[in-house]
Amino acid sequence: MSAHNHQLHSKLSVAGLLITLGIIYGDIGTSPLYVMKAIIGLNHVIDKDIILGGLSCIFWTLTLQTTLKYVIITLSADNHGEGGIFALYALVKRTKIQWLIVPAIIGGSALLADGIITPPISVSSAVEGIRTFYPGINTVPIVIGILFVLFTIQQFGTKLVGKFFAPMMLIWFSMLGILGIIQIGTNLEVFHALNPYYAYHLLKIHPDGFYVLGFVFLCTTGAEALYSDMGHCGRKNIRISWIFVKTTLVLNYFGQGAYLIKHQGETLMNLGGKNANPFYLIMENWFQPIGIVIATMAAVIASQALISGSFTLINEAMRLNFWPKVKIKYPTDLKGQLYIPSINWLLFVGCVGIVLHFEESGNMEAAYGLAIVLCMIMTTILLNYYLIMKRVSMFIIAPIIALYACIEVSFLIANLDKFPHGGYVTLMIACVLIGIMTVWYLAKKISKAYTKIVKIESYKKVLAELSVDLSIPKYATHLIYMTNSNRTDEIEEKVMYSILQKRPKRADMYWFVHVNILNEPYKREYRVTEIINDDLYRVDFNLGFREPTKINLMFKEVLRDMVQNGEVDVTSRYESLNKNNIVGDFKFVLSEKFLSNDSDLTFFEKIVMNSYFILKKLSLSEEKGFGLDSSSVKVEQFPMVLHAPEKFEMTRIH
Repeated sequence: MSAHNHQLHSKLSVAGLLITLGIIYGDIGTSPLYVMKAIIGLNHVIDKDIILGGLSCIFWTLTLQTTLKYVIITLSADNHGEGGIFALYALVKRTKIQWLIVPAIIGGSALLADGIITPPISVSSAVEGIRTFYPGINTVPIVIGILFVLFTIQQFGTKLVGKFFAPMMLIWFSMLGILGIIQIGTNLEVFHALNPYYAYHLLKIHPDGFYVLGFVFLCTTGAEALYSDMGHCGRKNIRISWIFVKTTLVLNYFGQGAYLIKHQGETLMNLGGKNANPFYLIMENWFQPIGIVIATMAAVIASQALISGSFTLINEAMRLNFWPKVKIKYPTDLKGQLYIPSINWLLFVGCVGIVLHFEESGNMEAAYGLAIVLCMIMTTILLNYYLIMKRVSMFIIAPIIALYACIEVSFLIANLDKFPHGGYVTLMIACVLIGIMTVWYLAKKISKAYTKIVKIESYKKVLAELSVDLSIPKYATHLIYMTNSNRTDEIEEKVMYSILQKRPKRADMYWFVHVNILNEPYKREYRVTEIINDDLYRVDFNLGFREPTKINLMFKEVLRDMVQNGEVDVTSRYESLNKNNIVGDFKFVLSEKFLSNDSDLTFFEKIVMNSYFILKKLSLSEEKGFGLDSSSVKVEQFPMVLHAPEKFEMTRIH
């Protein structure tokens, strides 16, 4: 681990703890808004067994799933300080086990699908508190209005908003704890729920027990986001702040339980009408307007955390070749903070669709949880291989993985009950995302398999002669080709075809540039290999999977270093310009593939490649993807031939 990352994870400060509250816990911290309401149901008679059993399930879910699995075990699986399912995949990829790509793609897609439903359910649950005062009000336009403002401000970055997040979330969690303590004081019997027997009793004895488990799961849905945001705050800050967060969450859940036990035999409808929510019912009447405002702000912060997480996730997916290239902006100078316009507005459209489809947070509860439990199962699979890679004893790995396989499969079965009630929505979204990632990954793999590589040694003589052949008009002083070849002594055949045959291109110097994406998040290194003195050079960039690919800027930096070291002279070779010390011109040549009609594809390859080229049309162009200035870029079309017929016989007639 680098010194910076070691410092990040070992550093503990009040400011760090506060920032952690603001960034990490939005999703899991707003779950008291809807979990108990979902468990009890609006028209079901309040039953003490269900309340104590539900609270026991919540407490032990937060303890086993969030605290033990994520805060203690999974946070240890950091990739040079960074977390998240793709960072974990980049770590275990070193095991060379090919199929681990499957849990990575499913988990990443499920987490993104969760990002589409978290903002609507959090904001709707908070805003619906207004119905305490205005029972007939339609909250849908208010929720959409808040979401629109939230997604609009993303382009400015969260630097300023972030300063507001931390104190706001401190107020939120303090409010949760105080409200809970007030109610618990009136009914200490609720502490019986700390005994896991009540959870067992609910699941085994009560007819609705297993069904309730699907709603209990909502209390831990933010755990995956907690792991994804590790790089922003550091492991130690998360672990220490979680003690405070978990305490306030448990107090609030138990406070809601204490209030409900006092009203057993009644229904939520009797207690507060059709919009009753135990979260608001435990507040004094005078405090409810303040509580609604604080809850709405906390819900917006929860949504913000998931939106930022989605941007990071898509950026990582692009670098790991799971996602088409899309435009990325860097609104502030904060490391790791980015804004992806296309994803931002896709998320917004998705969120509005969810709000219009379900209208009420109560209906959204049915759709929520099914996608994220899939993500958690996938993280467990990858975590298993991480522990094996770290040579942890099988006597430790086996019980840990068996425990979480049992817990998460139980949650999955319980959540499957939600499928016809709205769970199909998030699963459909996840399936679309899985489809995009799979097509992109497979197409890149197929393309690589059919790319012909040649040895540069065979072309050294002709390149050196071409460079001084005055009978061919000069194409550029410096001619640069991007290459996917990993070896410095090899190049794609199409590059040589472009230089020598597709209108011979004479240049004073040729450059081959290769970008290698590393399995760690932040690194910028380069290596220069001289192939022909003063004629041909290769530059290899080694970039972390969270680093932006700005080839224009990086290449200029390489040249500056080489000129200072006296390794290369970039002055123009044109006589008049050379006399006046004018820097030579630079031309990038990029190759864009199209599927050749000569290809003889299987049915599966046809689907993959045709889908890939449709996605490619919608994605960022090669020059923009590499951060190149379009005025100095030439894009050449090359046919991609898959399974070309080996022999094509013709009969000559006279």
